[in-house]
Amino acid sequence: MFYRPEAGHGLPHNPFNAIVAPRPIGWISTRGKQGDNLAPYSFFNAVAYVPPQVMFASTGAKPDRGGTKDSVAQIIESGVFCVNIGTGDLREALNATSAPLPAGQSEAEHAGIDMAPCDTIDCLRVRDAAASLECRMTQIVPLAGQSNFAVFGVVTGVHMRDDCIVDGRFDPRAAGGWIARLGYKDYAAVTDLFEMERPA
Repeated sequence: MFYRPEAGHGLPHNPFNAIVAPRPIGWISTRGKQGDNLAPYSFFNAVAYVPPQVMFASTGAKPDRGGTKDSVAQIIESGVFCVNIGTGDLREALNATSAPLPAGQSEAEHAGIDMAPCDTIDCLRVRDAAASLECRMTQIVPLAGQSNFAVFGVVTGVHMRDDCIVDGRFDPRAAGGWIARLGYKDYAAVTDLFEMERPA
């Protein structure tokens, strides 16, 4: 099968997200003039080691946020954000924060999630996340299409849950594994690992 995206795929559901998968989920917490926000983004990844940097992309817009979503709007205001890493034990809470709440209404409170202050930025983090990356925004890049933005940030602080450090390695398998987004309504909990040596 071959299709051009502009012409359509002819399938009952769009296969694009299922093809580019699994994708890690950046559970983004922000603080802005209207309060605190928490939302999951599956267009997320690390992009550099030194200094450590991450990115996430936001697609679509809310009618109360002028062409974008709460997370991007608040990062524009504050210049900072926190990426929380969810695990299998938090999957229901993570999913609950994707609810389209009005700007200013806390998704964390809505989902009953405990939050804690960050150390290097004025923002909250998910207290029970396997890890949290405090970030200073470096740039927001408009992407092709309407209301598509990529947000880049430098990591200024790292929190890791003590029970997710095993033999000196970050390993959240005991907490249900890394949560990843697949296509459609599908997710995965990554718990099956294997090692490979890279060629010299």
